[in-house]
Amino acid sequence: MKTLRKSLNLPYELLIGWRYTRSSRRASCNTFISFISMISMAGIALGVAALIVVISVMNGFQKEVRDRMLAVLSHIEIISDIPMPDWGQVAQYAMKNPAVHGAAPFVAVQAMLTRDDTVRGVILRGVDPGQEGKVSDLSRQFRLGGIAALRPGEFGIALGVELARALDAHVGERVNLLVPQGTMTPAGIMPRLRAFTVTGIFESGHFEYDSALALIHIEDAEKLLRLEGPSGLRLRVADPTIAPHVTRELAPGLGSNFYLRDWSSQNRTWFAAVQTEKRMMFIILTLIIAVAAFNLVSTLVMTVTEKQADIAILRTMGAQPGAILRIFIVQGVSIGVIGTVCGVALGCLVAANIDVIVPAIEALFHVQFLPRDVYFIDELPSDLRSGDVTVIASIAFVMAILATLYPSWRAARVKPAEALRYE
Repeated sequence: MKTLRKSLNLPYELLIGWRYTRSSRRASCNTFISFISMISMAGIALGVAALIVVISVMNGFQKEVRDRMLAVLSHIEIISDIPMPDWGQVAQYAMKNPAVHGAAPFVAVQAMLTRDDTVRGVILRGVDPGQEGKVSDLSRQFRLGGIAALRPGEFGIALGVELARALDAHVGERVNLLVPQGTMTPAGIMPRLRAFTVTGIFESGHFEYDSALALIHIEDAEKLLRLEGPSGLRLRVADPTIAPHVTRELAPGLGSNFYLRDWSSQNRTWFAAVQTEKRMMFIILTLIIAVAAFNLVSTLVMTVTEKQADIAILRTMGAQPGAILRIFIVQGVSIGVIGTVCGVALGCLVAANIDVIVPAIEALFHVQFLPRDVYFIDELPSDLRSGDVTVIASIAFVMAILATLYPSWRAARVKPAEALRYE
């Protein structure tokens, strides 16, 4: 060992600590300690891998839902208390902001669709087919028909795929639309009823909107609701994450009749819940790594107890307590580093292939982890981020270092005379 240490120019504490980590002596006690070391490595590796996979899946879930929401929602909405016949002037003002890339008018109201004996509540949105592509991706998500089929005066309607399935409505068939704005009659206020022809069916991939959103031409919406202009303006910005900042920049230049909201404020509760769940899962799964670290403490304590004679011999040969301390720190850190590296490799491998692994498990056991009628999406996504991997690996490494301090300190306090008394 001395020759190897001299040739590699390595301190003997490092070599001895590494030797204790991979001890291959045949003694039953050494074999047991080596087995416990492997269990400690495996515990750290599994904890790190589980944390990486879960955090990546939650990142992917949040990103996927956000992207599907933004395919339907506008980044920013400017809503007026009164109709906006001069919406073009408001659009010109908004477009002066360099972050705003598109603007389109809209009318939105809650309504009811009926067909035969089926009734469904819907979010009715009047859009301009020529302008809608500037603020959303809905025009590219039609499975049947297209947004261009919504022509003024023809009273055509486009339905989400789940809504069309619930109504059993197909392209070319008619559905009845009821809006809450009523008409005064001798019998009292009656809701306005109008027959519409289904001209298209779209699929955004977001169950909430596919099951409750219906589109009609904005002029038909204004006629149906007896409005003199659109009720608001939808804006698209370069980066959705800066939408709240752009909203604050636009607000001062608009009158008191206007109300602005961005996509994050419309779904604030959902995103806050996901973020809270992500933090709690991070804390809970970090406890797995902490348990493995406690296992590492017991491993090193057993190693110190079994190696007391070796420690005493090293002390009599001139080794200082600090050197003994470093030997067992090297052993503990080696176990922690190997476990962390293996866990990072395993976690990244699983997280990067979750789109293949999960469908295979679902097909094998005939289960579905994300039912469409319960969750927003039906596929388990993954978004592996280097920043999360770095944080998780750092936490595991720090825990491994902390786990080595007490056993190493105990080894440094071993007295040679007492250790060799019964040898």
